Amino acid sequence: MTLLTRLFLPVLALVAAFGLSAPASAQPKTGEWTNSFTLQGEAKYGPDYTHFDYVNVDAPKGGTVRMGDLGGFDTFNPILPKGEVANGLGLVYETLMIPSQDEVNTYYGLLASELKIAADYGAVTFRIDPKAKWQDGEPVTPEDVVWSFNKLIEVNPDRAQYYANITKAEVTAPGEVTFTFNQTDNLELPLILGQLLVLPQHWWEGTGANGKARNIAESTLEIPMGSGPYRLASFDAGRTTTYERNPDYWGNEQPTRVGQNNFDTYKIEYFLDLTVMFEAFKGDQFDWWSENQARRWATAYDFPAVKDGRVIKELFPQDYNDSGVMVGFVMNLRRDKFADVRVREALNYAFDFEELSNTLFYGQYERIDSFFFGLPFRSKGLPEGEELSVLETVKDQVPPEVFTAQYTNPVSGDPQKLRANLRTALGLFTEAGYTLQGNQLIGPDGQPFTFEILLNGPTIEPVAQNLVTNLAQIGVTATIRTVDSPQFINRARSFDYDMIYSGWTQSFSPGNEQRFFFGSSTAEAQGAQNYAGIADPAVDALIDQLIAADDRETQEAVTKALDRVLLAKHFVIPSYTLRTTRAARWDRFSHPDPLPEFSSGFPSLWWWDAEKAAKTGGAAQ
Repeated sequence: MTLLTRLFLPVLALVAAFGLSAPASAQPKTGEWTNSFTLQGEAKYGPDYTHFDYVNVDAPKGGTVRMGDLGGFDTFNPILPKGEVANGLGLVYETLMIPSQDEVNTYYGLLASELKIAADYGAVTFRIDPKAKWQDGEPVTPEDVVWSFNKLIEVNPDRAQYYANITKAEVTAPGEVTFTFNQTDNLELPLILGQLLVLPQHWWEGTGANGKARNIAESTLEIPMGSGPYRLASFDAGRTTTYERNPDYWGNEQPTRVGQNNFDTYKIEYFLDLTVMFEAFKGDQFDWWSENQARRWATAYDFPAVKDGRVIKELFPQDYNDSGVMVGFVMNLRRDKFADVRVREALNYAFDFEELSNTLFYGQYERIDSFFFGLPFRSKGLPEGEELSVLETVKDQVPPEVFTAQYTNPVSGDPQKLRANLRTALGLFTEAGYTLQGNQLIGPDGQPFTFEILLNGPTIEPVAQNLVTNLAQIGVTATIRTVDSPQFINRARSFDYDMIYSGWTQSFSPGNEQRFFFGSSTAEAQGAQNYAGIADPAVDALIDQLIAADDRETQEAVTKALDRVLLAKHFVIPSYTLRTTRAARWDRFSHPDPLPEFSSGFPSLWWWDAEKAAKTGGAAQ
């Protein structure tokens, strides 16, 4: 699995959620207390709402849900940029605000009951809900929030970069915490602070069960204490975690929590091999399988439990309704071999998506041709209007084809087309100073052109092999190295690879997070998601314009321009995507109908269905 396809991301992903720049027509309210923050007009739920519309307020509590995950874990510290954090810690820890699943870019108070944005957007104040309690009964305080923020940027360099525009966090009144910014044109900052994970200062500064002082800067396998609806009840290091619902949870009647967190027990089983993991699902060792392989989805669900209806296959498009994606083979520009844009472009001509679609993908996927694929502001056609004006500001720093041609991927699918594409690739290498000597492509430095593709598990191996095989025909030696999840994560964080299969998820309102993905300031920041090592003045200039965009039209124009420039510089060999979740489940659960527009909601909105479970059998409540 890639980092993008883990069933449940580590809780740190909550902190790293995407920053969002707001259009002027939907600027958040300032100077008054509000229970919500939205970048899309008016929030749906007012201050007196009691629950989200999409939940079942009468959902029964009980039963067990068992999830599977690939890899392992070696820490319960959710903020360190090293190690592999146990999944499910988002059940234990909470954030200041939480998104609704039937709105875009709209958050409601959780630990913070309200927020107030300064009139000049230079600060935001959160009022902590006086009902919020840690699991030991102590109140959640603004001091906890300040401490959590300060420790996060102290021990995690990429988070320090992410929060670079926040100059101070301080308690400004009883029950209130204020964050001050170094700019007033970045409307996303209140939102990304609402996503801040809050940790208990008194617990982390206390003494552990071993008699030693705890240290937030160190890894730990001590069972954590948070404010969330579940406690970590037990674990087997690297193998299983078991969370139990806290009946005394402070937020049981909190509007963002009503009708959710319905299972008494939440268990995660870890596996080191994807094939073994699927067999375990078939053997009823866990309940939900999110399919990431077209061949398996098309051919491997003929086992008895599917045939007799105990296992259900279903597609969930909701999970992709509010996001876009770029995923593919990302070149590491920190390696000199990828410095020439002609070399990077040439490599794409060797990727035969159409052949893979015919032989491996069963026609289930689309080829990606945008860094914002699936969103309405992906670039298309030729630039015009405001987008053209934006591109003119970086005209001397971008390839001329940005203005004259729409980006398209090479098309193969048969031997004749592939040969033509490989001739084009070889021509680009020749322009870059390479010569074909025998069966090796030799660079200007006299060395063969070789590189290694780093993969997280075996799923993408056949796809990578397509690229490797085709490149060999023009003298390029590419090899594949498949590693386990912990090693992949560590090497990705330290940029220890030539090429990596990974990508980026994009929101409906791109903004501050683009620096974290593509900005020069993160090119050498280990742990950042600037996997390609992009340090490009045109990209930086466009990101700055995007963050400062003061209306929706400008935001969309700059996003399209950024997309067009990123594509023209060929940092990635785009691969493919499926804009729906393929899921199989043991039929023991029910869910609200309809599901929310922007999420399948499993397992948070679902519940144990005793009648179905009795028919399915096999799993104990």
